[in-house]
Amino acid sequence: MTERGRPRYGRQALALVATAMGIVMAASLPASADDNLSRKEILADCASGTGKCTFNDPELGQAYLGAPRRVSDELHNCSTSDASQSMAWSDTVGSSDTAGVSITAGGKLAGLIDLSVTANYSHTWSSSHTESSTLSMTVKPGEVGWIARSQVMRTVSGTWQTHYDTPRAGHYFWYVPDAVTGPAPNGTDGVHNAVTVKTRPMTASEKASCSTRSVKTFRTAR
Repeated sequence: MTERGRPRYGRQALALVATAMGIVMAASLPASADDNLSRKEILADCASGTGKCTFNDPELGQAYLGAPRRVSDELHNCSTSDASQSMAWSDTVGSSDTAGVSITAGGKLAGLIDLSVTANYSHTWSSSHTESSTLSMTVKPGEVGWIARSQVMRTVSGTWQTHYDTPRAGHYFWYVPDAVTGPAPNGTDGVHNAVTVKTRPMTASEKASCSTRSVKTFRTAR
C-alpha cells in the first residue's frame, strides 16, 4: 500500500505546486486598461507615484496649426468712423490626452513624457506654452473686434507602463496606450503661430448698449 501511495501523493504535491505557480504567474502577467482597471486610475497612479511609470515608444505626429482662440478683450466701436487702438493679449496653451486628462506643466506625467521624448528624439517636450504681446487693431463703426491666436500643436503617441510593488487588481504591470496633444515650438515642421484681428457686426443688444456710452469710442468686454 505504501508503494502504491507514493505516486498518488507525488501527483497531489505537483498539482499543488502547479496551482501555486499559476497564481503567482497570473499576478505577474501584464494587463491593459481594458481589463478592470480604468485609464483614469492608471494615470492617477502614475501622477501620484503610487505606480512606477514610464511612457514607452513615443511617436511624434506632424505639427499643425491649432484653431484660433480669443486672447484679448473685445473692442466695441460705438462711433460713426473707423477707430484704432493698441490691445494687449495673452495666451496659455496646455496639453491633454485622448480621454481629456490635463497634462499639467511641472507634473509627473509631463515629466515622464518629456523624459521619453528627449531620450528618443534628442529634444525636449513641453506640456504648456504662454505668450503675450500687444497689437494695434482697427474696428469699423458698428463692429466688435478682438485678437485671436493659433498655436502650433503636435500629438505624441505612446504607451503608459505602470509597475506596482504589490499586485493592483491582480497584476503587477499595467499598460495603456495614449496620445497627448500639446503645444510645439514655433516653426516646427515649417508651421508657425498666428496672431490675427477678428471682427464681427454688433448684435442688436450691443448696439442698444452703445446709446448709453456716447463718451467712449471703444468698450471692452471679456
